[in-house]
Amino acid sequence: MLNILISEGTPAVWQAERAGFGLPSNFSLLAAAVRLHCPDIRCTPLNIADGEALPFGITLSDFDGVMFPGSPLHIYDPDPCVTRQIDFARAAFAAGVPVWGSCWGLQLAVVALGGSVRRNPLGRELPIARAITITEVGRAHPLLASRPVIFDALCSHLDEIETLPPDLQVLAANEVSAIQAVVVQTPKRGSFHGTQYHPEHTLAVSAALMQMRAAELVEEGFATEPTKIVAIAEDYRAMDAEPTRRDLIWRYGIASEIMDPVRRTTEIGNWLRAVVVPRRF
Repeated sequence: MLNILISEGTPAVWQAERAGFGLPSNFSLLAAAVRLHCPDIRCTPLNIADGEALPFGITLSDFDGVMFPGSPLHIYDPDPCVTRQIDFARAAFAAGVPVWGSCWGLQLAVVALGGSVRRNPLGRELPIARAITITEVGRAHPLLASRPVIFDALCSHLDEIETLPPDLQVLAANEVSAIQAVVVQTPKRGSFHGTQYHPEHTLAVSAALMQMRAAELVEEGFATEPTKIVAIAEDYRAMDAEPTRRDLIWRYGIASEIMDPVRRTTEIGNWLRAVVVPRRF
């Protein structure tokens, strides 16, 4: 049985507040996405943000892969819950295991490998990254196999990659973020694959994020008042509960790449099939 370590990047105190808006833990979102493609996989949680450590006698090399999900933290903040995760990412790369990262996980990996992250001068990207375009390198890469050359994906981020570490390849980009998907080989025959968007998110998660940040979104010019953001969030919840709501799908221009759970999580399934499984078997 495959065993994947999922490093939770959100402090438990923060997650308790987020749960009040209906937000599941980032660990549970990644675990659910993984099990869509490998139902029997074991997903082991570890909250590095809170300083948790592996049990005595267990090493990173005992896992078939390590995954870094999203987080509300900012990688450029010199807080221990951030720096602990950077150190842990470096340890994962040194162990030579395959590593995956979504959003914060991508930014974490880039910084751990020598790159940098900044607040995106173009602002927040939420709830959909539109017109993600696969690069020439990306078209030949298995991470994006079966994705259209141009597609949409669920997302939520305020920061972006500023400088790239050595040898990192950009697989996809769009107008808001020049780096939407990447791959890089790491020491000891390891690798990192990641996306700035969130393949593991659902429409209900996007709804909760919008509602939680309604006041901020108004300040950033996304709406004139919070009630308008809340109304959009309710429509997203309705689509999540009833994926056949053609009226809402049409209103918000939601593509099948998002509506279909397996299509939505394409990159995670491809990473498991093309990277993790071959190393194990």
